[in-house]
Amino acid sequence: MRQPRIADGTRIWEIAKDSQVLDVNSSYAYLLWCRDFAASSVVAEVDGKVVGFVTGYLRPESPSTLFVWQVAVDDDQRGRGLGVAMLDHLVGSLAASVDNEEADNKEVENETPLGSGVRELETTVSPDNTASVAMFASLARRRGAQMTKSSLFEPDMFPDSHAAEDLYHIAPIARNTERDH
Repeated sequence: MRQPRIADGTRIWEIAKDSQVLDVNSSYAYLLWCRDFAASSVVAEVDGKVVGFVTGYLRPESPSTLFVWQVAVDDDQRGRGLGVAMLDHLVGSLAASVDNEEADNKEVENETPLGSGVRELETTVSPDNTASVAMFASLARRRGAQMTKSSLFEPDMFPDSHAAEDLYHIAPIARNTERDH
């Protein structure tokens, strides 16, 4: 697992398109993502080929919050825990260097080039995407964090046909992990 490079943008776009569940962005958007948000994203490789990715960014209003935009795994790699492994890898590389109790009681010194370290994760998931919800629940367990759900975007907010998007919030996140596999 590693940070994406611009050259990975095309493959990431292909995986997103082939997933048949993600909102596919333009190929340009994935290239730009690999350039501008590589430090808050990750790709997984098998035999030199990108087979999965997580795109994320730190929220400008809350730099200790990683928003996970998309997670996708190549069809022939699904069911092996790669999605949650990529999330765990990314969160581990960005998490604050404190345990959960310390995160609640003190400020964290700068830990990553991106700021003070990630202590929270947010993502949106459509209500019918139970596999994605299970993946994020697994990450919360691995990190000893709580996961909450609230409504973020209702279908009538979208200009096109789109399912609701629920906001999942996982916190507090610390560098320490407890693996559940």
